[in-house]
Amino acid sequence: MARESPASALEADTRGFSRFCRSNVSRETSNVLYYILVMNQIVVGFLGTTLDRRGRTSRWEHWRPSVCLCQHEELLITRFHLLYAERDLALARQVKEDILSVSPETDVVLELLEFRNPWDFEEVFATLLDYSQRFHFDRESEELLLHITTGTHVAQICLFLLCEAGFFPGKLLQTGPGRNSHPPGSYSLIDLDLSRYDSIARRFAVRTNDDISILKSGIQTRNQRFNHLIAEVEKVTLRSRDPILLLGPTGAGKSRLARQIYERRKQRGLISGGFIEVNCAMLRGDTVQSSLFGHRKGAFTGATTDRPGLLKQADGGLLFLDEIGELGPDEQAMLLRAIEEKTYLPLGSDHEVKSDFQLICGTNRDLKREVAVGGFREDLYARIKFWSFRLPALKERLEDVEPNIDFELQNRSREAGRPITLSREARERYLRFAVGPQAVWPANFRDLNNSIARMALLAEGNRIAVDDVQREIERLKNEWAETSPDDSSDELETLLGTKAAAELDLFDRVQLLEVISVCRRCPTLAEAGRRLFAMSRQRRRQANDTDRLRKYLLKFHLTWEAITAMSA
Repeated sequence: MARESPASALEADTRGFSRFCRSNVSRETSNVLYYILVMNQIVVGFLGTTLDRRGRTSRWEHWRPSVCLCQHEELLITRFHLLYAERDLALARQVKEDILSVSPETDVVLELLEFRNPWDFEEVFATLLDYSQRFHFDRESEELLLHITTGTHVAQICLFLLCEAGFFPGKLLQTGPGRNSHPPGSYSLIDLDLSRYDSIARRFAVRTNDDISILKSGIQTRNQRFNHLIAEVEKVTLRSRDPILLLGPTGAGKSRLARQIYERRKQRGLISGGFIEVNCAMLRGDTVQSSLFGHRKGAFTGATTDRPGLLKQADGGLLFLDEIGELGPDEQAMLLRAIEEKTYLPLGSDHEVKSDFQLICGTNRDLKREVAVGGFREDLYARIKFWSFRLPALKERLEDVEPNIDFELQNRSREAGRPITLSREARERYLRFAVGPQAVWPANFRDLNNSIARMALLAEGNRIAVDDVQREIERLKNEWAETSPDDSSDELETLLGTKAAAELDLFDRVQLLEVISVCRRCPTLAEAGRRLFAMSRQRRRQANDTDRLRKYLLKFHLTWEAITAMSA
C-alpha cells in the first residue's frame, strides 16, 4: 500500500478541519482558522552559519533560528527555501534533517546562493534581485515570508529593501530566542505595506511636502505646472548624479533652484563638497579658461602663481554653470572632457587634474537652435541635457505672485528686525498691477523681489501704504518704458546670446531686427530676399536675393532655420 505523503495528509486534514470549523465555531473564527490552514506559509531565509550550528550533540538545548522557526504550533510552514553557500552544505543538510524531525509537514528546499563577498552590498543586492526574479509561488494560496534573522547584516538589509520595493511580495519574519534562550523562542511578522498605517502615511506625506518645499525655498506656490516640475526635480535630486539643465528666462529662479538642489543633496548625505556658482556671461577673453580650469605659474603673462580653477574647487561638490551658452568652442570642448572623464588640463600644464563634481547648467538661450547654427557643441548639449527642466516666466505663474510677495516681505522683516506688511488696500492695488497687462516684468521674479524690497525700505513705519505702492508702480512703468520699449532686447539675446547682442551697434540692431521681422512674415528665404532687396534687384541683370540674405544673416551667425523656428 502506497504511503501517503505529508503534503497529502496535511491537505486531507485541512479539508476535515475546515468542515469542523464551519459546523462548530463562529463565522469570524472559522475564517481565521481556515486562513491559517489553507494559506500555505512559504519561507525564504539564509542558513545561520553560527546560530544554526550550536554543536552536534547539544544542538537541541539551544535556540536555532531556522529550526525553531518550524517548531511554533501556530505557524505552519509548508515550504522552507533555505539559502546556503557551498562550504556550508553539510550544515544545511543537518538543519534540513532537524527541521523534518520537528515539522515533518515542512518541505525544506536547499538552494545554493554564492557570494564572492557576503559584505559587498552591490553584489549581494544584485544576486538577491536575480533570485527574486526566478522565484515563484502561488499568490492565491501561498503567503511569502522572508526570514531576516539569519545571514549577514548586508543580506538582511537587501531582503528588507527588495521586500519593500515589491520584488519579494510578502512579509518580513523576525525570530528571537525568547526569555530563556530555549526553543522555540518568539517570532513576529512585519508587513511593509505602509498604506495600512495611516499615521505613518500621514507623517511620510508631511515629510515629502517639507522636502519639496525646500526646493521652492519655502514658498507656497500655487501654479500646478510649476509644482509638478518641482516634484520631479525632487526625485531627480535624490536619485541621480547625472547633469541637470535648467532652462528659462532671466530671473525665473534658475540660480535659486540650483542652490536648493545642492542643499537637498547635502542634507541627505549625497554630496560632501561645496557649491560653486559661475556666471559664464561674466567671463571674458583670455581669463575664461584660467578661471574655469586653472593655470600653472608662467602659463601666460601675469600668471605669477598656480591657480586651481573653479572646476577643481567644485571637486566633491556641485558646479552650477549659469549662462552656459556663453562659453566659447574651446571651453566647451574642455568642459565636455571634464564631465565625461573627470579630468582636464589646466593652462600651461602637462599633467591632468581630476575633479569629480556634480553639474547643473542654466541658460536663457535655446541651445537646440544654437547647435543647429553651430554656436554650441552637439555632443556637449547631449551630455548636459540628461535631465532638462524649463522654469516658467512670472507671466506664466501669475497665481504665484502673491506667495512670492509674502515670502519677500518675510525676508525683509528678518533683515530689518521688525515686521513689515502691506496694508489691505496697498496689497490689493499692487496685486492688480502685478498680474495685469501693464506689468512687463522683463527680469521676472528678480524684478518682483526688487520691487518689494524697495517698498519695504521706503515705507514709513512697519506698513507699506497705498502711496508707497503707487510710487513703486510709476517707477516700474518708467523703467520699463526706458529700457524695454519692445521685446527686441530679449529677442536678440535669445537669437545671438547675451554677449553678442550687447556688442551690437544701434545701427546694426535696428537693421537686424527689421530683417528678422521680414523673415518671419515670409514663407521662404527666397521670398524674404525679394522683399528686402525689392528696389536694388530691379537694377541687376541677375538677382540672387536668397544668397545675399543668407550671407547677411551669417554675419551675425544666424540662419533662416533658426529665425523661423523661434517664431513657430
